[in-house]
Amino acid sequence: MLDVNLIFKIAGVSILVIFLDKMFKTSGYENYAVITNLAGLLIILMMVINLINKLFNAVRTMFQL
Repeated sequence: MLDVNLIFKIAGVSILVIFLDKMFKTSGYENYAVITNLAGLLIILMMVINLINKLFNAVRTMFQL
């Protein structure tokens, strides 16, 4: 079953990235805004990849591969 804490972590990272993006864009630092967006995307992808890895391990265990 999907852990609800993971959804809250992804939402928290997203809110933080949106806040930093708006702050950097209004300050005139568009380059930092892009870097912040990419870093947030990488953090969320690492969370999802970890979840997919757990899924594959569960499938391997289930089918004894």
